[in-house]
Amino acid sequence: MTRSELIEKIAAKNPHLMLKDVERIVAVVFDTIIDSLAKGDRVEFRGFGAFSVRSRSPRLAKNPRTGAEVKVEERKIPHFKTGKQLFESLNSK
Repeated sequence: MTRSELIEKIAAKNPHLMLKDVERIVAVVFDTIIDSLAKGDRVEFRGFGAFSVRSRSPRLAKNPRTGAEVKVEERKIPHFKTGKQLFESLNSK
């Protein structure tokens, strides 16, 4: 699902909202999640899952073409852990 598809679905389920308002709401939600993760905070949606930031330590890697060693700096990466309800709905038999 893309961002525009998400906006269309929300607008279809809420006909009292204008499309521009739904676009703003989705943009604010995503921007808030990004800002919180940038601060190092955890973002949790009960039943859906939680976004957090993890650190990857610096390391030496190899350039696959030349075989030369390359120093890779420490990085912060986003991490998503599914919530119990989402996990169970995906794995129900």
